[in-house]
Amino acid sequence: MFYTYILLLSNGQYYVGHTDDLKQRFKYHQDGRVIATKGFRPLKLVFYAAFVTEMKAIKFEKYLKSSSGFAFRNKRLI
Repeated sequence: MFYTYILLLSNGQYYVGHTDDLKQRFKYHQDGRVIATKGFRPLKLVFYAAFVTEMKAIKFEKYLKSSSGFAFRNKRLI
């Protein structure tokens, strides 16, 4: 399984990513081992979706980072 996830950062912004091990990746974020989120802890996992293929997880991540994906995220996911 592959996952696309959304984290709520301590500054109120959202971080979108994908992984094949959601528990481990979230722990990395919490431990400060991910440079992009290191300075914005504590974090909260607010959404995740599971996909059969990595390509689908990547495509959904890219969509969520687009302008129409922002609107979808804000209206439907969080």
